[in-house]
Amino acid sequence: MPPEISPPPLRIGCAAGFSGDRVDAAQAVVDSLIAQGGPAFLIFETLAERTLALAQLRRRVDPQAGFEPLLDALLRPVLARCLAHGIRIVSNFGAAHPRAAAQHIQRMAQELGLPAPRVAVVWGDDVSGPAFQSALRAELGPMFDTLAVVSANAYIGAEPIADALLAGAQIVVCGRVADPSLTVGPALAHFGWARDDWPRLGAATMAGHLLECGAQVCGGYFADPGFKDVPHLATVGYPIATLQADGSCSITKADGTGGLVSLATVKEQLLYEVHDPAAYLTPDVVADISAAGVAQTGPDVVALHGVQGHARPASLKVNVCYEGGWLAEGEISYAGPRAEGRARLAAEVLRQRLPQLALRVDLIGVLSVLADDGGSLQAKTSAGEAKDVRLRVAASHADKAQAECLCREVTALYTCGPAGGGGVRTTLTARLNTLSCLLPRSLVPTGFTLLEAT
Repeated sequence: MPPEISPPPLRIGCAAGFSGDRVDAAQAVVDSLIAQGGPAFLIFETLAERTLALAQLRRRVDPQAGFEPLLDALLRPVLARCLAHGIRIVSNFGAAHPRAAAQHIQRMAQELGLPAPRVAVVWGDDVSGPAFQSALRAELGPMFDTLAVVSANAYIGAEPIADALLAGAQIVVCGRVADPSLTVGPALAHFGWARDDWPRLGAATMAGHLLECGAQVCGGYFADPGFKDVPHLATVGYPIATLQADGSCSITKADGTGGLVSLATVKEQLLYEVHDPAAYLTPDVVADISAAGVAQTGPDVVALHGVQGHARPASLKVNVCYEGGWLAEGEISYAGPRAEGRARLAAEVLRQRLPQLALRVDLIGVLSVLADDGGSLQAKTSAGEAKDVRLRVAASHADKAQAECLCREVTALYTCGPAGGGGVRTTLTARLNTLSCLLPRSLVPTGFTLLEAT
């Protein structure tokens, strides 16, 4: 019997770590994938907790909107080369309207004079419809009926992505899939792993976890001059993972870019948002890095090994975003002798003028990040002699008119407040609140649809 031949290694490059990430990152990643050869995918991770709710609000205004607003800028520069070189694309840039995103990509290809790509749309994450109301109410209690729900989405996993790829999709457009699933899906399809091969799924999940925040594993959000130096941060590269058939992987970055991939950058990203190293819960698997190891195997190359996996959870996490009133913010600067005292006096003026609002006060440059909404730390901290202070005041209220009062009062400090205030900025934004719960996996069917070529 001839020995079984393992599929070749799989390379997956990530060109975005959130909505609003750099739009020129993909070009270097694609260049590197082409140069290195072999099977390859390009992923874009563009959803955060509230991003999807904001997309839903845009869709309410425009029925053809609701997907990643930077989709064109992210994809158009590299679409032709990806298709020409067989680099398939997987992303959650479908957000609240994956079908519209897929149709936009089809138009983009047509405008570029490219052959029509096979585009698949993953469905099943949207649980805002009537079919899910009773289940959500059972999880969240009677208060669910009082919420003005904007969006409700389950974090679904990699299986529909893999199925779409196995059906021949060149581009897979998703909404709310778990971030690592963007990597697990291609790995499942490429290596043909069983859907309950927990050790390999656990390993691929952590490879996806290293990729999902884009430049973070390459030195972005890491640099601390003199303590953690990063070369050429302005041109920081985006990551590329090479996965093996046994699930192990190595991480590097796009050729010719700045930043670094080191044991420290990989360890930081490996632990990022992980509440329990032995039980990182995802829709695909419970990943376990309690016995994992990393090794620097070359310049800007770090290998990850020893990841384990356990049976996936029976439930899926659901985020429910709902209207949460209005958030008003105002800022004004004070500089020179006794600046801190004048900023504190301005805050006191606002407290007396706005008794109906619970004000959050920050003295930027003196006390802000470490302060608290109730102002207890500030009250305990004696006034200092800071000479450059920016006062920030914020408050939320269900009534837009009440929230607007803060903006007007901060502006009035120009002539009614302490001496020397300047640089007023005010904003008023609709607020989205979030609740999370679990739904049984069996209640959330998922799948994919291949769009017909236009």
